[in-house]
Amino acid sequence: QVQLVESGGGLVQAGGSLRLSCAASGRTFSQSPMGWFRQAPGKEREYVAGISRSGGSTVYGDSVKGRFTISRDNAKNTVTLQMNSLKPEDTAVYYCACRNPFMGLSMRAYDYAYWGQGTQVTVSS
Repeated sequence: QVQLVESGGGLVQAGGSLRLSCAASGRTFSQSPMGWFRQAPGKEREYVAGISRSGGSTVYGDSVKGRFTISRDNAKNTVTLQMNSLKPEDTAVYYCACRNPFMGLSMRAYDYAYWGQGTQVTVSS
């Protein structure tokens, strides 16, 4: 069983930055790909970024490429999403997600077995 707790959300002006963190419990963290998703009101959950078990591979959604950076620290069981040049359309609840061990990266929400409770990010214009 894995538990995920996100932090770092808040209100920021357009063009600003925020850093989201996800703390994971469980002994299999370093064996599991991680991802960030987001969901705005009235919209489907959207893939934001994913990172492989070692951190050597990352995949970003088209809407955040060049602005967001995902990273992980397996010694601390944490994954981080650095968000720069934020836009009002980035406003959403952001979720950290974890795949089962030894799986590959995926952009599909249903491939992720564990989810955090979400953290709100609001970008004002």
